Amino acid sequence: MSEFLELEAGNLTIALFFLLIATIVATRPFVRSQVKKFIFFTVIVVFSILITGHYVITTNRMSDVKKAFSEGKAIECESRLNRKAAQSVVVRKNLGWILKGDEFSNPNYERVFHTARCIVKVKPKLKLK
Repeated sequence: MSEFLELEAGNLTIALFFLLIATIVATRPFVRSQVKKFIFFTVIVVFSILITGHYVITTNRMSDVKKAFSEGKAIECESRLNRKAAQSVVVRKNLGWILKGDEFSNPNYERVFHTARCIVKVKPKLKLK
């Protein structure tokens, strides 16, 4: 449960914000009670589907990243430290990276990288004419 809250806290906040807006709109005196039920039902169902789908996709990608790292493949992680230069960091076992739980760490870097913000690096296929 804590992993879900860690990964989806931002999305849950956005969903609560939209639910607040829906509540304000639905409680106006000119809105019929049937429409109120429809508004609440729609907002709750849509955001539940979206957040659950995002969580499933993210956790599947995290497990793929962990598996690829254990196989020695290159992992590319988003780096928000310096947006002007390198926007990603390549993570590999043979470069001194260690996977602890859901985070990659390296003694040469001052910060850790969460597997939710990483993808398996793939080499592009070159098409020869």
